[in-house]
Amino acid sequence: MTKRCYYETLEVERDVDESGLKSAFRKLAMKWHPDKNPGDQSSEVRFKEINEAYEVLKDGQKRAAYDRFGHAAFEQGMGGGGAHGFGAGFASSFSDIFEDLFGMAGQRSRGGRERGADLRYNMEITLEEAFEGKTAEIHIPVSVTCESCSGTGAKAGTRPKTCSMCGGAGRVRHAQGFFALERTCPGCQGRGQVIEDPCGSCSGAGRVTRDRKLSVNIPAGVEDGTRIRLAGEGEAGVRGGPSGDLYIFLSLASHELFQRDGADLHCRVPISMITAALGGEIEVPTIEKGKTKVKVPAGTQSGRRFRIASKGMPVLRSRQTGDMYVQVLVETPQNLTKRQKELLAEFEKLSSGDTQPEASGFFTKVKDFFGPRAGTA
Repeated sequence: MTKRCYYETLEVERDVDESGLKSAFRKLAMKWHPDKNPGDQSSEVRFKEINEAYEVLKDGQKRAAYDRFGHAAFEQGMGGGGAHGFGAGFASSFSDIFEDLFGMAGQRSRGGRERGADLRYNMEITLEEAFEGKTAEIHIPVSVTCESCSGTGAKAGTRPKTCSMCGGAGRVRHAQGFFALERTCPGCQGRGQVIEDPCGSCSGAGRVTRDRKLSVNIPAGVEDGTRIRLAGEGEAGVRGGPSGDLYIFLSLASHELFQRDGADLHCRVPISMITAALGGEIEVPTIEKGKTKVKVPAGTQSGRRFRIASKGMPVLRSRQTGDMYVQVLVETPQNLTKRQKELLAEFEKLSSGDTQPEASGFFTKVKDFFGPRAGTA
């Protein structure tokens, strides 16, 4: 079967330039890619033909050989580009359209442009700040674009030059029989450019370290571990590449009065034995630095919890608010005077199972548990 002309396969003229060739390849590859035409065998065949044609025509030497000898230039082991070279050629050509097909751009592009690194900053805030929200100022050392060379890394008045080893591709190939091995260019470390006369301010890095002051908006309701992203506030990119992002990781300091559980707050309040026995009213603090009253019924036992609605933490990005739970702890009197001890002893004599039902019930169960001794008449 006669092979189709590579120029016809890519639907371009023979005098097409590199930009036009690449544009035609991307358009056709996106149209005929197997993932966009599942189950269509003809699309897979067409995609392979397009890739094979582009693999030859994008290479200056291969294109010159094809223009002179046609498909015969690659027969009898005279070079890549045939159907047997699809595996290696696919990886190379597919990388050119990977971003267009799937929207996944690499961090390094031709010309040495490289995205800056993301940064992490740990910030501790108080529970009150998490309740109210705040605007905080932070100072961080960060790499920024060098002003002297505008991030190129080259001395003012000069420009980076295309790497002679890889021709600006950032990768070099070595043919070994039927295989072609590709690796990062050692001459430019994959950037495609070299700097012969580096900038004196940044020593060719294109970036310098500066202390930066940033304003961070912390919304009300943030929880421990909340992450805030500041786009473009990370390290500057290499050779004019985009900056990375800055991530603020929040941690909440422990509080002396409240414990947090999601949007709810818990507070442990000691009360006197008299208040627990006779009942009464206690005043407890709230997170907004106010106070609220809690009615304690007579006979309240230690550990009982009381719910106060809507006195907890705000829910992040919501109008909802959690509750506050007050747990009372009955405090046993200490450091008693002689008279106080006498009064308590007198109270003990007057006590019965009705005044202490839990204790009375427990010891009744203990008595039943042991029962009469075995063998007793």
